Amino acid sequence: MNRLSKFSSPEVSMAFALSALILYIPANIFPFMTLEVYGNKNTATIWEGIVTMSDTGSWGIAIIIFLASMVIPLAKLLILFYLGLTAKSSAHRKLRTRLYNTVEAIGRWSMLDIYLLAVLVAIMKMGPWAHAEPGLGSWMFALVVIFTMISSAYFDPSTIWNDSYDEKS
Repeated sequence: MNRLSKFSSPEVSMAFALSALILYIPANIFPFMTLEVYGNKNTATIWEGIVTMSDTGSWGIAIIIFLASMVIPLAKLLILFYLGLTAKSSAHRKLRTRLYNTVEAIGRWSMLDIYLLAVLVAIMKMGPWAHAEPGLGSWMFALVVIFTMISSAYFDPSTIWNDSYDEKS
C-alpha cells in the first residue's frame, strides 16, 4: 500500500507530473550555473555542460550527467504521466506494472543529484579562487525533482490492478 494511500489518486500524481514536465523545459533552457574561476566567468545550461565535458574528453561524466539530468527525469515523468492517465483502464496492466516498477527503481538512483550537489559545494568552498552561483535553470531543475518525487509518492500502484477504482478508495 502506498505511503500516502489516504490521499493518493492518479489525478494528483498526474498533475504533479505535468507540472514537472512543464518545468523541465525551462530547467534545460535557462543557465544552470555561473562559475567564476580566477576571474573567468562561465554561464552554462545543463546541455552546454555536457558538451563541454565531452569536448574535454570526459565522456563518462558527460554520459552520466546526460542520463541523470536529461534522459532519466524525462522518462520518469512521461511514465508517471502515462500511469496517471491510464489508471482507470484495465488494458496493459502488466506493462503498466513494469513501468511503475521501473519508476520506483529509477527513484533509488536519485541520490546521484546529491552527489552532484556535493561537488558543487566543494567548488563553492574554493574561496577566492572560484565562485559558483546557481542559475534559474538549477532552481527549475530542483522543482522538477521535487514535483517528480511528489508525483511518484501520490501514485497508488493498486489502481493498476483495481477494476473498481474510484477517487474515494
